Amino acid sequence: MRVFKFGGASLKSPEGIRNVVSIVLAAPKQLLVVVSAMGKTTDMLERICHLAATKQDYSGTLESLVKYHTDTVVSLFPDPNEVIQEISRSIDKMVGELGKAGDTDQIYDQVVCYGEILSSIIVFHYLKSRHAATEWIDARDYVATDSTFREGKVDWKKTSSKIATLRAKMESNVIITQGFIGRTPGGLTTTLGREGSDYTAAIFTSSLGAESLTIWKDVAGVMNADPRKYPNPIIFEELPYKEAAEMTYYGASVIHPKTIKPLANKLIPLFVKNFEDPSLPGTKIHECVVERLPPLIVWKENQCLISCKVTDYTFISEDQLREIFATLMDLDIRINVMQNSAISFSFCIDFRESKLTRLIARLQPSFEVYYNMGLTLITVKNYDTQTFEKFRKLPGVLLEQSSRSTLQVLVRKS
Repeated sequence: MRVFKFGGASLKSPEGIRNVVSIVLAAPKQLLVVVSAMGKTTDMLERICHLAATKQDYSGTLESLVKYHTDTVVSLFPDPNEVIQEISRSIDKMVGELGKAGDTDQIYDQVVCYGEILSSIIVFHYLKSRHAATEWIDARDYVATDSTFREGKVDWKKTSSKIATLRAKMESNVIITQGFIGRTPGGLTTTLGREGSDYTAAIFTSSLGAESLTIWKDVAGVMNADPRKYPNPIIFEELPYKEAAEMTYYGASVIHPKTIKPLANKLIPLFVKNFEDPSLPGTKIHECVVERLPPLIVWKENQCLISCKVTDYTFISEDQLREIFATLMDLDIRINVMQNSAISFSFCIDFRESKLTRLIARLQPSFEVYYNMGLTLITVKNYDTQTFEKFRKLPGVLLEQSSRSTLQVLVRKS
């Protein structure tokens, strides 16, 4: 029993979907497949949400979304009408959500979830057209969460119980489902955080007690740095859970940060493999020891630096820090790096405009609040002398922090 997860890059075109289905058909039986939204669908859906929330015309973006999926279906099926009708029904439901009452994050989740719904419908029907025994399921019927929209917290007891019922279905069918989405006790959709389909796959893998999880990417495996930003990165044959978890914590995009823990808890290996060339060995993440790891370099974009300065010429105290941390906790905002001086406390967070606005409003009665947006946080773990000196001397460094093994610098874009 195995779980495969395919991301948007592998599903962005008809050729990609054909390749995904070929990988699925070549795999051993008893397989559950988790899919992301196709290509840049989530970006289009986020754009539609923004335009609708600001009372702007979103019809052009919606038309592009429909055309993208319809053109894909026409390319895949000799008789595409059945699938196109199913796509149209889903689009109509999505548009209906835009007009409902609710806060921004709640509406976001009800709309953006349709990226995964649409892609899973297409993959399911194409797999069926290849005469595979397959079944489509709605992940929201199995992944139970609380009502924290855009960052749904999983109710593991309910979720594991529901997912365990799929074992019987997997005896005779390839199960196709969606990443990224769950459901509240009240029946509303939640999302599990941007790029959360990896986490969904880990939830299904852990709850099923599966043999392994394979995440199919457009890279040859886990690398020590982004090949688009760092020349000649090293591909790991294997990595310990702990190292992989720390990479994701610092922002490595190859795996969602919450993916490792459910697998490590049950010692289930995670494979990261290349969907363009499945014969490549990829990377195995499991319980192991790897001596002398090279520096791991992670870039985290779209960061915001916030500085809270005391207003009465006193020093930053524990009471003031408690107020800042309580506010961050209440707004569900995570700090990526922090630093304090005698009269101010600075911290870096992922930029999200709605949360930043609320955070500043809560902090301003007690502090002078300053912020810089559009920053990049670079983390170098297991640094050596060369990488330490190279990254701390980058132009535009606003904040630098180092420990025995990790250097972090927050820089303005050049």
